[in-house]
Amino acid sequence: MFKDNSRRTLILAVLAAVVIEVALLGGIFSYFNNGRPAIAAESTSSSQAQTISSPIGTNVVADVVERTSKSVVKIETTQQVQSQRIDPFFNDPFFRQFFGNQGPMYSQPNIQKGMGSGFIISDDGYILTNEHVIDGANDIKVYLSDSNKPIKAKVIGSDFELDLAVLKIDAGKKLPYISLGNSDASRVGEWVIAIGNPYGLDHTVTTGVISAKGRPVQVEGRQYKNLLQTDASINPGNSGGPLLNLAGQVIGINTAVNAQAQGIGFAIPSSTVKSVLDTLIQKGKISRPYMGVYIQTLTADLANQLNLSSKQGAIIAGVVPDSPADKAGLKQGDVILEINKQNVTDAANVTDLIQKSKVGSKITLLVESNGSDRYVTVTLEEK
Repeated sequence: MFKDNSRRTLILAVLAAVVIEVALLGGIFSYFNNGRPAIAAESTSSSQAQTISSPIGTNVVADVVERTSKSVVKIETTQQVQSQRIDPFFNDPFFRQFFGNQGPMYSQPNIQKGMGSGFIISDDGYILTNEHVIDGANDIKVYLSDSNKPIKAKVIGSDFELDLAVLKIDAGKKLPYISLGNSDASRVGEWVIAIGNPYGLDHTVTTGVISAKGRPVQVEGRQYKNLLQTDASINPGNSGGPLLNLAGQVIGINTAVNAQAQGIGFAIPSSTVKSVLDTLIQKGKISRPYMGVYIQTLTADLANQLNLSSKQGAIIAGVVPDSPADKAGLKQGDVILEINKQNVTDAANVTDLIQKSKVGSKITLLVESNGSDRYVTVTLEEK
């Protein structure tokens, strides 16, 4: 009897221990399952879990590049120039004793090749790029992203001052293109993406932010007035490529680099492009009103030196022969005080007021000439 009771007690104790252990283990598993996904679930859907836990916007740049890069093209140009060289016969050391380096010269053709970027703006093959990319080229070839075979391009329109050019190719198919965005709506500090072919390296992507807007920059004889500044890397070969916002729209055309600094690049705003694009396509050029004077801002010191009664305005430093100004009787030393009843305070005022006028329009100038004021009417011509 005692043995039976002991055996029963032992069995009950073992069963109780098993029940307690199961309960404890069940609680632990329940805790982990409530606290995080089970390991089995993670192993079967790890990619989904990773996507859910990734920060929003991680792949924004990659997505933009994937959508737009097929519209970015490489542009190769060929230009034939004539170079002057000494006749090799007189380049011999014996003849140098008599002729030095002044021997007879002869002209020899020299082939120069250039490279840049561009981007497609319509499915029928219109392409935007910089004017300096194609300037003087005898032959222009465009390489699409999906082909190593070049397509001959034709210049539809170009403008030196704005550094813009429109090309046209016939690819025999509809092409992917990029839309122009609103650069005026962009803000300093916004992320931007530059795509191009720096140093011939196809479809290189760099990122940065808009560092500043409205930058005036002078590069190789061109006076840019309203550029976007960015720290996205822009190197030789990038010129003409798109500067994109995170919506994948073009807000600028990469155009210049400050070679003396790092992290400073510039782009022509899309707002500038939009204002002249139709004109470039339809007329091939931008018509600008032209008066034909060289001007500088009149300062108080300059006025005193020249014994002028006016203390502000724009003084005419020179008149182009047979220009509208010359035909109207304007002379060197005349001071422009007003244009169409608007006061002129400096040389920039004259430039702005002329540019806002139309070719063929008549403008009325109030000028100080030989100590007295007079009105002069000038009919603007096309530059």
